[in-house]
Amino acid sequence: MSGREGARRAPVQLARQVAYVVLRAVSESDAYANLLLPREIARAGIGGADAALATELTYGTLRRLGTYDAIIRMAADRETETIDPPVLDALRLGVHQLLATRVAPHAAVNESVQLAREDAGPRAGGFANAVLRRVAQDDADTWTARLADAARSDDERLALTASHPVWVLRALRRALAAEGRADELDALLAADNAAPGVTMAALPGLAEPDRERTPFSPVGFRLGGGDPEPAVRASGGRVRVQDEGSQLVALALSRMAPIAQGERWLDLCAGPGGKTALLAAEALAGGAALDANELVPARAGLVRRAIAPVPLDVDVHEGDGRALAHDRAGVYDRILVDAPCTGLGALRRRPEARWRKRPSDVAELADVQAELLDAAIGALRPGGVVAYVTCSPHLAETSAIVGAALARHAGRVTELDARAALQSVARTPLDLSAPHTGGGHAQLWPHRHGTDAMFLALLRREA
Repeated sequence: MSGREGARRAPVQLARQVAYVVLRAVSESDAYANLLLPREIARAGIGGADAALATELTYGTLRRLGTYDAIIRMAADRETETIDPPVLDALRLGVHQLLATRVAPHAAVNESVQLAREDAGPRAGGFANAVLRRVAQDDADTWTARLADAARSDDERLALTASHPVWVLRALRRALAAEGRADELDALLAADNAAPGVTMAALPGLAEPDRERTPFSPVGFRLGGGDPEPAVRASGGRVRVQDEGSQLVALALSRMAPIAQGERWLDLCAGPGGKTALLAAEALAGGAALDANELVPARAGLVRRAIAPVPLDVDVHEGDGRALAHDRAGVYDRILVDAPCTGLGALRRRPEARWRKRPSDVAELADVQAELLDAAIGALRPGGVVAYVTCSPHLAETSAIVGAALARHAGRVTELDARAALQSVARTPLDLSAPHTGGGHAQLWPHRHGTDAMFLALLRREA
């Protein structure tokens, strides 16, 4: 490329550059888009409409990655694995703009081609141009119909058109079927692919929710729009961004019964600290003490930052929660086990997770989840309650873990009614289904409640 040719090319719009940088980091370094994107937006110095466009391009592309890769395979007539990764990410970004946004087709093609050319050279730019012009010849419905026709099974057809791995959609279907609601799968997949609104939490006793209240959480509200960070800073951290489902499961534990002065509470898997802060505010108001534990030092730092606005002395430990709980047998009145999980309940917020997780991850996590729950039960005093929480509806991470724990601790532990506990704190009634297998646990859903798919079980130690 000559200098004169380079001079004639306008620079790629900053919003597209930001989205491309984040996509490359997700692909190459397993970066988390929700952590990296705000930093890249700030580094680029963009705001308003440009920041909103960068956000839509990033998350929209990641949510529909499986669909876009299938379209690219068709348009390029080659497997995506044979395409240079920088070019593939430029193509994904271009296909999203062509098929799912109002971006002018010439801008979507030209700037995506330029990204490929700048990262991988002139030949890559020519290849990207040919592929994207082929995609631009037809609309989204036509491409979706082609994918459906090429699918080898009904589940593959749904996976391609709804952009979820087959194993994930099957797991979601089974979880819905356990409530007699398998017919809601399409609605759930659509909710996973929709951009979620920003939900705020006001720490009880320290801040008040704004006028635009969320439907269920007594401390939840929404801002009128825009970046929530100024509101967080202005409040000194007493209001913060937090999914309404996360608010509800924490409050279900803190408000399941009146707090007795001097109770001891533990957040066993506390990072990044959103639920810890809510529990700290509740403990402060009720006269309880709170400990927290987090395995990863960096996340423990986030916990300390999250609880800083609460004038309560919270001891934040760094280490394996199983060891801490074993060392403190019979100590606590209430314990939150927000267990590490696949995160399949938050795919709308962390869309790259659906492409990273594997079925084998479930079994590995289930062992840790079971051990954490056992350790927490041992750390309860008689009459104490543990809340087992996951941001996943996968049955192997939810009801299976709880059922096995109840069997292991038969006669020692009983399950309380988590659905009733959630209803008791909700501002308006929640549509919560009882599982066909029985049990008192509760499952929240994006398509039904507008929350992440949070699971909650409450277990009381009897002896």
